[in-house]
Amino acid sequence: MTSHPGFFDLDARYALLSDGGDPLERLSQIVSFEDFRPLLEDALARKDRSLGGRPPMDAVMMFKILVLQSLYNLGDDAAEYLIRDRLSFMRFLGLGLADKGPDAKTIWLYREHWTQAGVVEALFERFAQVLRDGGFLAMGGQLVDASIVRAPVQRNRRGENEAIKSGEVPGGWKAKPHQRAQKDVDARWTRKHSKSHFGYKNHVSVDRRHKLVRRYEVTDAAVHDSQLLGVLLDRGNTCSKVWADSAYLSGDAERRLKENGFISQVHRRGKRGKPLSKHQSQVNARRSRVRARVEHVFAFQESAMGGKLVRTIGIARARTKIGMMNLVYNMRRLVWLSRIGVPAQA
Repeated sequence: MTSHPGFFDLDARYALLSDGGDPLERLSQIVSFEDFRPLLEDALARKDRSLGGRPPMDAVMMFKILVLQSLYNLGDDAAEYLIRDRLSFMRFLGLGLADKGPDAKTIWLYREHWTQAGVVEALFERFAQVLRDGGFLAMGGQLVDASIVRAPVQRNRRGENEAIKSGEVPGGWKAKPHQRAQKDVDARWTRKHSKSHFGYKNHVSVDRRHKLVRRYEVTDAAVHDSQLLGVLLDRGNTCSKVWADSAYLSGDAERRLKENGFISQVHRRGKRGKPLSKHQSQVNARRSRVRARVEHVFAFQESAMGGKLVRTIGIARARTKIGMMNLVYNMRRLVWLSRIGVPAQA
């Protein structure tokens, strides 16, 4: 005999999720997602207030879906399925068992519209203000670094690659718009540790005290780390020290740091025929212990969030993906800091 679930059965299931430490429930308790509503709705504003001819979904709920995708490394189809399948997802989104969530196409449309509006950057800054208002100021100096975010490799002919690098559309693609739409002409190759990588870079500045991402920038993978140093420097940090690896070392960078009141803690590197002295090696080792904190950020994004791969096409969508990754990391970090009782100011 089949029993039908009742209202209190669902309550009991939710209670079990809570007792088990549902991370999404904790996230909802710590982060006020309603704070983002004005930015989200402004970005979605249209004359007919609709998307694709359908009545619009709630903007905050759709934003939460993007959060879920970043947290669990979900594509649109997987997100559609799991929203229907998981009670924790339903509760996080405010959906009941009888409510129909958005399909994959709707999720794509909302993200695409927000990408065109550049809303993720504004959301990141809004949450940064929430952190500051809560007392989580940028303290202890800053750690600057970049991480490669891979993109699917493009199988192009040599002539096509040469045209792309020149900023042109390969001739054969003009008559094939569907083929052109599947080609990422913004991602680039780079080499790191003797290996080739294709994709983009996530350049970040992380504060030493709270290990929160304070500033970020997204570029193709071929852009050298040092080119973004000036963009990433956070003048709001209460300490003027800047840690970075030797990729950021140059006379010009050192001069700019000094002119802007920063104290360089950039790693030194030896030269051919002139290796580092024992003292310089010891200084590098001390700096490495501090600089390692930024590696923890990238490691969490890769292992817990699956953030080292973008399945999107083009740098605009990559900025949305990577920007959400940084924003959601900060949300998770705030939950962690609140849970262990780290004081906002110390």
